[in-house]
Amino acid sequence: MSRKMLFGAAVAAASLSLASMAMAADSQSKVTMMVGGIDKQIYLEYQLAQSLGLFKKYGVDMQLSTEQEGGIGAEDAMISGQVDMAGAWYVHTIDFQQKGKDVINLIQLAVAPGERIMCATGSNIHTPADWKGKTVGVTDIGSGTDDLVSYVSTRAGLGPKDYSKIAAGAGQTMIAALKFKKAACGITSQPTVNAIEKLKVGYSAIDLSTGAGAQKWLGGDYPAAGVLVRSEWLSSHQKEAQAVVNAMVATLQWMKTHRAADVASALPKDFVSNPLTSKEEYVAALQADWGQFNLDGLGKMPASGPQTVFDIQKAAGKITGNVDLSKTYTDDYVTAALKLEGLAN
Repeated sequence: MSRKMLFGAAVAAASLSLASMAMAADSQSKVTMMVGGIDKQIYLEYQLAQSLGLFKKYGVDMQLSTEQEGGIGAEDAMISGQVDMAGAWYVHTIDFQQKGKDVINLIQLAVAPGERIMCATGSNIHTPADWKGKTVGVTDIGSGTDDLVSYVSTRAGLGPKDYSKIAAGAGQTMIAALKFKKAACGITSQPTVNAIEKLKVGYSAIDLSTGAGAQKWLGGDYPAAGVLVRSEWLSSHQKEAQAVVNAMVATLQWMKTHRAADVASALPKDFVSNPLTSKEEYVAALQADWGQFNLDGLGKMPASGPQTVFDIQKAAGKITGNVDLSKTYTDDYVTAALKLEGLAN
């Protein structure tokens, strides 16, 4: 009898455990997010949060996807309602406001674009003024990298007719543009930067990958990667929005207490070891560009950041009316997350 009782108790306990697990799974709020290149170092926080189990910790069943070259952009997928959130640059909130669409940045993950302007070996280009009469490759015409090239060129005294731009993409297409002299320089991020240097195709001329680089070449902090949502989605999904921000703040705090090697070990293997980079090279590049991440602010918007982005957009001719920068972002969810984590000042 005692054996039967023990067996019965074990079965009951197992059933209760399975039921608890099912209830826990059911309590997770499903959220979808498209990232503007999930395997790029400039966007690593989203996958890192997933890999560390932080979305689940805060009650989110996060479904991550990535935009594909030639496909719909993360911000466009978000504004059309295909996904709930976009892991994309803050600048899109300003662009959308110009189009009468209300998009809000919930947390600021980066204080620099995380980009470098790489120039072809032997070109002897070290400042934007040096590419006068030459061609510069950008991710795509009209993209954020296009705007950055326009702005640093303007600050160096160059006008739109003083040089030309081509869409060179990233990865192998950017490498080919430099190798075969289609472009004298090209703006790109890791791991393409590392591949260009490894292949001796080019070198880093303009560093926009850290806060210090943004201050030097752009005149201030440049809020890049963030979490963008439509205001109408936000109004009916307060719980989900807060949970996602909680997870992202916890991710930044985790990064603050760990090293680049720890980050690389937490990410999918094909992110850090692939035809463009080895894991060792990935870690070295990440350590070099570590200053792009908003680890000091832990997600709060840099005070001068929105104005810097606005100035860049204005110089690029993309400001066609009044812009209320205060409506493009909020720190409220980050403040609540910091309080939850015991990190509030």
